[in-house]
Amino acid sequence: MKYVSWNVNGLRACLNKGFMDFFEGIDADAFMLQEIKLKEGQLELPLTGYHAYYNYAEKAGYSGTALFTKKEPLNVSYGLGIEEHDHEGRVITAEFEDHFLITCYTPNSKQDLSRLEYRMVWEDAFRSYLKELEKTKPVIVCGDLNVAHKEIDLKNPKTNHHNAGFTDEERQKMTELLDAGFIDTFRYKYPDMTDIYSWWSYRFKAREKNAGWRIDYFIVSDVIKDKIEDAKIHTDILGSDHCPVELDIAL
Repeated sequence: MKYVSWNVNGLRACLNKGFMDFFEGIDADAFMLQEIKLKEGQLELPLTGYHAYYNYAEKAGYSGTALFTKKEPLNVSYGLGIEEHDHEGRVITAEFEDHFLITCYTPNSKQDLSRLEYRMVWEDAFRSYLKELEKTKPVIVCGDLNVAHKEIDLKNPKTNHHNAGFTDEERQKMTELLDAGFIDTFRYKYPDMTDIYSWWSYRFKAREKNAGWRIDYFIVSDVIKDKIEDAKIHTDILGSDHCPVELDIAL
């Protein structure tokens, strides 16, 4: 199976920057999006051969996720089933015969960390949600998880230590997720690879300098880690401040 995830930072904008060329060329079995920034009815994509599912944020032009899959899921659900967390279109879960596939756009703690406290609550709720699913079958989670876990995962760890996405609190929550029985597929395949990132600020010519962060992931249940064939980060693909990430897995 080839799974691809991309924070498009506005799907309508990304469509004007080569989205369909990449989508058609990569020919994924399932393709997940974050930060689509759409309301229902604003866009109809010509996705021949795919079943399409969207979770829109209530706030216009904000957040939102999408999941496109060649194989029709047994079931699709939206959000975590917790009212506090389900207004921003951040999660879609597709159930298949042998696994759950989830696209997630984790809340950003904001530059002033004003949302860090809420982020901690979200993290615990999301981890519990995944563990509950895992009681039934293995889980594959992808998306913009808004954290660089280790110093190797961003260009300038020292100067960003207390910034959103690299606070001790956020990194600890990622550690707790992995310790709960999940695998960061890219680090599993490439434990020591440096200078590979998935997000670059639009400021300071960050992408030109490759001053990036690896904050987009495929995370899988430990029980299927031996089925991981490859994990890729498509750093050459433009169209967003994030680039697509890919998981190839023998399911």
